[in-house]
Amino acid sequence: MTSSSASALVARLPGYRAVRFARMAGSSIAAPDAAGWVTDFLNAAYYARPASERDIADLRLAYGIVTTRWQQLDRRLHVHDAVAFHRAFGADRFLRAPRLMLTRPQLLEGADRLLGPGFGAAWRDPARRGWGIAFADAAARNAYEPERRLRDAALGPLTPPEARQRRWSTYPPVALPAAEAAIAALADPSRWPDFGCALGRFTPLRSGGLEGQTFEIEVVAHPAPRTPVVTRGYVTATGLHDDPTAIAARLAPADEGLTESASPTGAGGEPAVPAGASARLLLELTTHAGHFLGAAVSRLVIWEQDGAAFIRDVGEWDPLPPHLAVPFRVAGRAAQVSFWGGGAPEDSLLHQLAASVAA
Repeated sequence: MTSSSASALVARLPGYRAVRFARMAGSSIAAPDAAGWVTDFLNAAYYARPASERDIADLRLAYGIVTTRWQQLDRRLHVHDAVAFHRAFGADRFLRAPRLMLTRPQLLEGADRLLGPGFGAAWRDPARRGWGIAFADAAARNAYEPERRLRDAALGPLTPPEARQRRWSTYPPVALPAAEAAIAALADPSRWPDFGCALGRFTPLRSGGLEGQTFEIEVVAHPAPRTPVVTRGYVTATGLHDDPTAIAARLAPADEGLTESASPTGAGGEPAVPAGASARLLLELTTHAGHFLGAAVSRLVIWEQDGAAFIRDVGEWDPLPPHLAVPFRVAGRAAQVSFWGGGAPEDSLLHQLAASVAA
């Protein structure tokens, strides 16, 4: 047995999987002891605000402030880093209306105090924004190495589905302004944090393009109203196809599985790509050990039909172990459907991709 196959075998042992899942709290840029104040900051920017006053762009901005601070310090954030954030944002939160909240102008003004003047201009400039970070100039952006996040990542071995009786799900298609523009946006991993939604975001961990790229997924769960909890998982792009014949071959097992099981959206039997459509891109994302969905593959497929373009996710995963099955049944299934396009646009990565392409 090779070392890689031995690692994969160990990763499937029940005790190992539970411990690995417990290690996924927080993220590679914020240690568990910083979870309280980071969550409080995200609450002030988005989750604790009345639903009618929320703007998903404010949440991405708040994440960008935290991530840029991590980049400047060149280390994981800890509990004592809350002091600097309080100096920068505390007066606006506690002394000015709306109390305990942060508006977009307050976020930008506080970021200038925390990170240095000019943050707002850098955040709005695509030439200086990437990986969810605002850089001083384009040269600094070009010099950035996303592998820095790997220092504190909990990246285990790949865990593709292997069970004979697997779960399959197809999610509602999301309309795209144009297939080419969406493909170009996905092809630049540094832009993926720009598609972040209220339920989570993808951040690339490696230099280069989409093929073979590894992403850290920061997922936001809500065990109670206005109490977001951030956990993480990892996926790697193990397949990237743009030939319609190759895409059809890769999706054939999915279509067979979908005809035998009902999806959580009631779309059991519906093929991954509608009949008569022209498939343009297939991206396969395979989980690593500790992922909240266990051993799984997400297949993002883009197609064109009747002059319109669409994207959807097709999921495949092994039956969940006990430590994942209960939370998935209680809240994870609904969140998964929303994340992949079956709910409110602000909760969906694919809707945010479409909005980014349209903008």
